[in-house]
Amino acid sequence: MAELVFYAGTMDCGKSTLALQTDHNHASRGRHGIVFTRMDRAGESVLSSRLGLAVPAVEVTDSLDLRHFIVDQLSTGRTIDYLICDEAQFYSPEQVEQLAGLVDDLRIDVYAFGIMTDFRTRLFPGSGRLVELSDRVHVLQVEALCWCGVRATQNARTVGGVMVVEGDQVVVGDTSRTGLTGEVSYEVLCRRHHRARLTALTANAEHMSSQTLPFTENDA
Repeated sequence: MAELVFYAGTMDCGKSTLALQTDHNHASRGRHGIVFTRMDRAGESVLSSRLGLAVPAVEVTDSLDLRHFIVDQLSTGRTIDYLICDEAQFYSPEQVEQLAGLVDDLRIDVYAFGIMTDFRTRLFPGSGRLVELSDRVHVLQVEALCWCGVRATQNARTVGGVMVVEGDQVVVGDTSRTGLTGEVSYEVLCRRHHRARLTALTANAEHMSSQTLPFTENDA
């Protein structure tokens, strides 16, 4: 039986790497698949990981009907055994429902990979629908770490290293260049530091400002 499987986690926990590995594993056993992604860090129509691996992919746009796309591919004689759907949090609930229909009606395995919640700790609509419809939901076991060393469970959006909690749900940014003035970046935090809005940059600034100098004013 075909399945809809959702692999979820925070940023930096290896979702895209697992998506690439899953595609490789199935293809190496003679299965035929299609890779989908949306707003990948490397640009349009590519699935990439932070380890430097990348494969071509079909870009999922707001107007793409996934069911119609797959049916059109099958009508040309193409064999499709499975789908890899990365950045699935950005898919619409309707597109997730189309994926479920492909599993049930056409017996195509669907492996979706995505972030569960946004920078406000709210479920992405696509992720929420995947939780509701998937045959299995797996929380990835590769743990991202907060700057304090504790397991990170929240995704934070920062501007110039300062955490923000308002704005559009989807804003493209980077997780590898944090603390740049005026630039949108993302950082993973534990719940305690997310609630305190304490990022790596602001925590370091607070730590430095609270340090006692090793001399008194009279010694200077």
